[in-house]
Amino acid sequence: MSDQNRMSIVVFDGTVDKLFPVAIIASGAVMNDMRVDIFLTFWGLLAFRKGEPYKVSKISKDYEEWAPEMMRVLQEKKVPSWYDTLLQAKELGDIHIYACAMTADLFDLGLEDFEPVIDEVIGVGEFISMAQEAGTTLYI
Repeated sequence: MSDQNRMSIVVFDGTVDKLFPVAIIASGAVMNDMRVDIFLTFWGLLAFRKGEPYKVSKISKDYEEWAPEMMRVLQEKKVPSWYDTLLQAKELGDIHIYACAMTADLFDLGLEDFEPVIDEVIGVGEFISMAQEAGTTLYI
């Protein structure tokens, strides 16, 4: 039986236009007293390597022509980065962030190679068990 106060998010993409919604949705969920489990895989995981979160500036290929305008508006309006937004949400609520074990192994990375916001390296099977308990599961 699913828990309507629990959300699972699979993050596959490591571009700014995908990482912002992850942070914003997680923030909204914790503001509504939800637990959020975030599973980072492939390019989404690589955006969390040490030193990377503040360097990520790519936009999805479909929208790359909007990248300069998007970045200009974000800076002009002093919007916190996607990473700062996620950090703040994690400080405020029940957010757990997991690195995909297969992706980490594929790139020869261990927990120590990622930003400390990541709680644990787990396999997809373990995450699927968590997602089965969630009332909402998103793939970004």
